[in-house]
Amino acid sequence: MLIPLILSGGSGTRLWPISRRNMPKQFLALAGQGTLFQQTIARTRQLPDVAAPIVVASEDHRFLAAEQLLEAGIEDGTLVLEPVARNTAPAIALGALEAIKRDPDALLLVLPADHMIGDTQTFAAAVAQALPLAMEGWLATFGIRPDRAETGFGYIRRGAALGAHGFQVERFVEKPDLATAQDYLADGSYDWNSGMFLFKAARYLEELEQHAPAMLATVRAAHASAHADLDFVRVDKDAFAKVPDDSIDYAVMEKTTRAAVIPVSCAWSDIGSWSALWLAGEHDSDGNLREGDTLVVNTHNSLLRSHERHLVATVGVDDLVVVTTPDATLVAHRDAAQDVKKIVEQLKAAGRSEHSVHRVVHRPWGSYDSLEAGERFQVKRIVVKPGAALSLQKHHHRAEHWIVVSGTAEVSCDDKVFLLGENQSTYIPLGSKHRLRNPGKVALELIEVQSGSYLGEDDIVRFDDVYGRA
Repeated sequence: MLIPLILSGGSGTRLWPISRRNMPKQFLALAGQGTLFQQTIARTRQLPDVAAPIVVASEDHRFLAAEQLLEAGIEDGTLVLEPVARNTAPAIALGALEAIKRDPDALLLVLPADHMIGDTQTFAAAVAQALPLAMEGWLATFGIRPDRAETGFGYIRRGAALGAHGFQVERFVEKPDLATAQDYLADGSYDWNSGMFLFKAARYLEELEQHAPAMLATVRAAHASAHADLDFVRVDKDAFAKVPDDSIDYAVMEKTTRAAVIPVSCAWSDIGSWSALWLAGEHDSDGNLREGDTLVVNTHNSLLRSHERHLVATVGVDDLVVVTTPDATLVAHRDAAQDVKKIVEQLKAAGRSEHSVHRVVHRPWGSYDSLEAGERFQVKRIVVKPGAALSLQKHHHRAEHWIVVSGTAEVSCDDKVFLLGENQSTYIPLGSKHRLRNPGKVALELIEVQSGSYLGEDDIVRFDDVYGRA
C-alpha cells in the first residue's frame, strides 16, 4: 500500500506578510489552482493504487487542514496533530506509526505540503522509478536536477548507480556559498535536496531505532497515548514535548548506508522566498510577476502583489518585491528576499501581532475581519458559513452589538432564542451567555461592534462548542 504522508507543520516566515504563523504558506493560494496544500494532495491522487493520505499538521492549523482536505475531495484521510513542533524526523515517525496501523508493509511517500511541482507527470514517473528501490529496503529521496547555482538549498552528491534510474547517495552537503554552488552545477553529479522521500514505513522506523533510539522511543510513547478527537488524531502533548528536535536528514539520511537518490527535473520549487515565487511564476514582457490591482511604468523583473481593493503602482524600479495586505506592506530587493524572516523576528521581539495573525482571521465556523479599533471599541465584519455556529460563550469585559448585513442569524442570549434578518440588530450585554448560528443555506454576514474595558480574543469563556474548543 502506497500512502502519501503530507508534512504540513511549516511556518513560511520568508513569505511574510502573506504567510503568517496562523495562516502559513501551505494553506495559501500562491500560484496555480488551489492552495499549495491542496496541490500536493491533488498530485498524489494522480499516482496509481494510492491510498488516502496521512497528514501531520500543527494543532493550531487543524481546522485549516481539515477544511482544505474536504475541499480537495478527501474524506477518508488521517489528520495527526503535532501539539508542539519537533522537526521532520519525529513528524515522519508519527506518520510511519499511523501507516503501519493500516498496513505493516506500507510504503510512505513523504511530501512537504508547501512545494510546487509544475510537471506532475515527470514527478509521477520518478515515484514509479523509486518504488523498486523502496521495496528492496532503500530509503529513497528525490534529487532535483539544478538549473542554476542556488545557495538556498542543500545538495546531494550521487554515487554508484542503483539500476537504471537511481543512485546511492555519496553524501549530503549543506547550503553552499555561490562559488561552491557554481562548482556543483559544473560538476554535474549534484542535485538539490528536495525533502521528498519514498520508503517502507517499517524501514524508516528501523533506521530511526538504530541512529536515534531516544527519539523513536519518545515518539512511540506519545503515539501510544494518542486519541481520536472529532476528525483528528491527537498526540499526547506532555509526551511529545520530550521528543528531540531533529530533521530526517540529520537523524537518519546522513547516517544510513541505505540512502538512494532519484534525480528528477519536474519544475520543482519549495517557494521558500518571494524570489523563489518570482522564479516559478508567469512574467509579463518586462519580467514582472503581477497579481491583483497593479500599475507599472518602467518597472522590470519585479514581483508585485496587491490585496483586494488596494492599488499597487510602481515607477522606474527594477528587481523589487512589493507585497501588500490589509495591515502590512513589504518592499524588498529580490536579492534580499531571504532576509524577510528578520522582519518577522523583529515583530516577535516587539510583541506585535502581525507576525502571527492577519487582519482577517479564519475560524472553523467562518472568519472575522477587524475593520477598526480604538479606545474601548472595536468593529469587526463576521462571516458565518451555512449551518455553522460559534461557541456558546460569554465575555467578562465587553458588550457587543450585532447588525445583520446579509443572511439570517439565529441568536441565543441567556434564555432567549430569536432570528434576525437583513438590516436587523441586537445587543449582547456584558456577561450574557450567548451564541450566534447561521441556520440558512447562504453565508451570514454581520457587523459586530464591541465596547468595553478589554477587547482581547482571550476574553472568552466557552460553555459548549461543536469544534471541541470548550
